[in-house]
Amino acid sequence: MIITAGIYKGRKITAPDEKITRPTLSKTRMGIFNSLYSILGDFEGKTFLDVFGGSGIMGLEALSRGFSSVKVIELNKKSAEIIKKNYGTLNLKPDLIIGDSIKILEKSEEKFDVIYIDPPYKSNLYDKILGLTKGNIIVVEHFENIDFSGFEVLKEKTYGSSKITFLSNFVPKSDNC
Repeated sequence: MIITAGIYKGRKITAPDEKITRPTLSKTRMGIFNSLYSILGDFEGKTFLDVFGGSGIMGLEALSRGFSSVKVIELNKKSAEIIKKNYGTLNLKPDLIIGDSIKILEKSEEKFDVIYIDPPYKSNLYDKILGLTKGNIIVVEHFENIDFSGFEVLKEKTYGSSKITFLSNFVPKSDNC
């Protein structure tokens, strides 16, 4: 895999075994960050959370494009070691939490400008994770239909079999207040 844009553009990243992760394709990553730019504008000073880190590529793309800080959560220890290695090749130290995303988010009060959610395929974790998110923009990569009630859908895109949905957990006030 290669970082697609920004200060680390063209740098190679190691992917974990495909039995462990399903890396987001470069075309999809480019589309995600282009859409985020159209929603947020400049990334300077913005924070990014990758809930299921895998190779760490989404966090590295975020840093490469100007996000000020990135946090990565990864349960699999082999994947976590690859994340450390990938950040290390760029002389970066990841803000990495090794553990169960649900348990970590249940305890966290931290808020992020962007939260990226791409859980293991057919894990049925979307509802649980979405219920715990504290962020302005939530990006969900999914293959099946998901109930996004309670969120404002900002944008939806399809890349092959992947669907990318951009959400806001801002709920407008009712006119009856």
